[in-house]
Amino acid sequence: MFSPNARPVAGWRPPLALLLLVIAAAPTAAETPAQPAAGEAVLPTAEPVKRGWRLSASFPAPEAHQAAAADDKHVYVISSTTVAAYDRNTGQRQWVSHGGQASHLNSGFLWQGKLLCAHSNYPRQPNTSQIKAVDLSSGELSDFKDFGVSDGSLTWAVRHADAWWCNFAFYGAEQQKTRLVRYDDQWRETGSWTYPPPLYRLLGQYSLSGGIWHGDTLLVTDHDHPVVYRLRLPSTGAELEWIDRRTAPFTGQGFAIDPAGNSASGDADADDLNLALIGINRSKRLVIFAQPAPLP
Repeated sequence: MFSPNARPVAGWRPPLALLLLVIAAAPTAAETPAQPAAGEAVLPTAEPVKRGWRLSASFPAPEAHQAAAADDKHVYVISSTTVAAYDRNTGQRQWVSHGGQASHLNSGFLWQGKLLCAHSNYPRQPNTSQIKAVDLSSGELSDFKDFGVSDGSLTWAVRHADAWWCNFAFYGAEQQKTRLVRYDDQWRETGSWTYPPPLYRLLGQYSLSGGIWHGDTLLVTDHDHPVVYRLRLPSTGAELEWIDRRTAPFTGQGFAIDPAGNSASGDADADDLNLALIGINRSKRLVIFAQPAPLP
């Protein structure tokens, strides 16, 4: 296991197996978006994807199907039905979640000793959504919040600015109904925002899979493209504002801030957020550690 906490020594050369693993984990470039329909507003999405994050390390995990999250000691890898905890220094699996039931887990968010995972019954109808909680001391899976029949499928849920933020996704012809919803501590809806219409053209038939806040900037990922979209709340109205999109070494799906990542290296400018991330390469079943890409 190659630890993301490790530091190379003088004269050290990575073994061939590690080089091959890093090369295999590198995703292809994002697909070229479809042309806008006549009369549709055009965002600057036709511009090249800006420099964002680079691959710093990776390791294989069979559960790397939906998302990953981390603290300073463990990496939590999320499949549709279970969560596995790995020691981030040795790569050894410590436990697999147990108890409770899950059929379609999504992104994970660490909060008060628990890993909170978005969950839905996708692709079944009618849509139902929940937040599942995994106790980090025992691995026990339980219900945290049940939305019942929901307007869309919950793909990520995070805590930010004394509120809960939840993304309810739609797919295919209904994709543009995908929305971000804010709730107070009593789970009363206090705000709802849609995404910029041209953004949906970049998603194919899928939707948005992961999201985190960093300050006032919302970072989101889609189903399979190696990019992070950056957005902000509008000063007025109910449509999120586009900032840009940045390169990423993980291929969409759920991602999280890596608090143990060394992102304060001076290699990135403030516009890159100087933030270490963790995600997955779904097709290769890899956990991906990402650092801000160095300045040119």
